[in-house]
Order: sequence, then structure tokens, then C-alpha cells
Amino acid sequence: MAGASGLERVREFRFRPLDKPEELRAAEELERQAMGGGTEVPVNVSVLRGALDHGGLVVGAFADIYLAGVGADLLGWNGSELYRFALLTAVRPEYQHHQVAYRLMAYRREAALQQGIPAMRWNFDPLRSRAARLSLRRLGARCEKYLPHHLGRLGWKEEEEMDSDRLRMRWGLNEPEVEARLAGTVPTGAEDLAAYQSARSVVRTEENDQGLRVPTEVGEPAGPLAHLEIPFDLSAVREHDLPSARRWRYAVRDAFRACTDLGYAPVDFLVLPLEHERRAFYLLRPTPPASGGGPAAPSPPK
Repeated sequence: MAGASGLERVREFRFRPLDKPEELRAAEELERQAMGGGTEVPVNVSVLRGALDHGGLVVGAFADIYLAGVGADLLGWNGSELYRFALLTAVRPEYQHHQVAYRLMAYRREAALQQGIPAMRWNFDPLRSRAARLSLRRLGARCEKYLPHHLGRLGWKEEEEMDSDRLRMRWGLNEPEVEARLAGTVPTGAEDLAAYQSARSVVRTEENDQGLRVPTEVGEPAGPLAHLEIPFDLSAVREHDLPSARRWRYAVRDAFRACTDLGYAPVDFLVLPLEHERRAFYLLRPTPPASGGGPAAPSPPK
């Protein structure tokens, strides 16, 4: 598989399918720890067993004998394409900087290709910069649809509930752009900065009194390139200023709607050190009309 340089740095991890009941219970418990007070209910043992019994996959990442991460897939069919749906990707917090999520996806890609399945799909919260970077920058997946209020309102406590918007991604497992991303072919830091500087801003932001960046205005994309900012660390915003997290939700929803209406789609994801802080942006281009059976896949910026 491509991307060997990254894999060499975390060679201590082993990946294998899970199927024993105690392993599935461990996977559920790992997800609870990975969520760390997040907004979603864990995928429970019954769902994991159902996935296994009906053509799906549950895979674990192990550091020695310790379960460090887990991924679970279902078989999906949308009327025209058989694919795998990535139901779950979870990594213990202490391993979230060791490429475990990336390697879980790489393992599942190989499993799908061995079955002759051409694509994977998944949903993620568009405010989560880690998931956006993995999906767009590392894996080369493409956004199919913005799903507002997809799971209703979620939260551990009523006062913490937020709308559960999602982005639906499609990962064409054999597409040249995907192969290039897996091989580590990505724009340089200088190219990222140049793309940011040349792009039109869709979500304008400023720092509030607590030092957190918040949205102030939503515009429309124009020209060959646009960027759409999200929080670099949504968990920190939720913890310290929940009303601002809600402002982010509605601003990003409005921004994606404006971009969709004007034919723009995300093609990459940037994390940039700007002045004294790290900031996160979707990079969008006008999308050419799809030809044939699959969704259009715009080229990433060069």
C-alpha cells in the first residue's frame, strides 16, 4: 500500500479483524473513551455483531495487546453502487497523533478492494477539523452532500445539545487522486498558504473576549477558489463557550448551503499557522458537472 513512510513511523501497531464477543465489548468501551464526553451514543455490541453477520467488518488496531483503535463497516447499496459504509472509526485519545485512524482506513480499503468493492462512504461532523483533514487531505475522499440536522439534536445534557449536521463523503478506492494522496502527494505548506491567500473567504471570523475564534459573517464563494473556516478545536469551543459552538454550527451550515447553491465543493482541507494561532479551512472549487454514473471529483489544488 502507498504511504509507506507514514506506516514505518508507527510500525508497533498491529491490525486484525475482531469477532469474539469480548472483543466487540472492548470496541464499544474504546469508543466511549474516544468520545470523551462527545455528543453521540456509541455503536453498541449488537450493531457490531450485526455488521459482522451480514457482510461487514470490524477491525482493531493493537499496541502490543492493548486495543488502541477500532473501525467498523457495513455493506451499503444506493441503487447504483455497492460500497462499504464506515460506521465507526475511533481511536483512544493517547493514540490520536499516531496515524491510527489513517491506518484503520487503509486496512479497510484493502479489505474492500479484495472483495471487488470500488468505494467507501462515511459521514462526519463538518465542524471536526481532525475528521475533515483525514477525509479530504490524507485520504482524498470527496464530499457528496451536506446533511443538516441529520441525527437530530445530540448532547449528554439538555443544555449541551447541538444540531447534528454531517458531511457525507465518498472514497473512490482506486481513483488516481486517492492513490496519490495515499502515496503522500499533497501540496506543500507554501502552496497551502498561497491557496488560502488567493481564495475568497466564505466564513469571516474574529477572536472573542475569551480568545476563541468565532464566526461573524457568512458570504458567498466566487472565482476559482474559496475557503470556508471551521474551529480548529471544536471540543475547546464547546467546553469554554457553548453559545459560540452553536454559532459555528449555523454559520457553517449557511456557508455550505451557499457554496452548494453556487456549485462549489470541498476539494482539500488546510490547517495553517496564521499569526499566533492554528486555523482550519475547507478549500472549495467550482465543481464540473458529473459525467456518467459517479459523482464529480474535482482536482485538488496544485
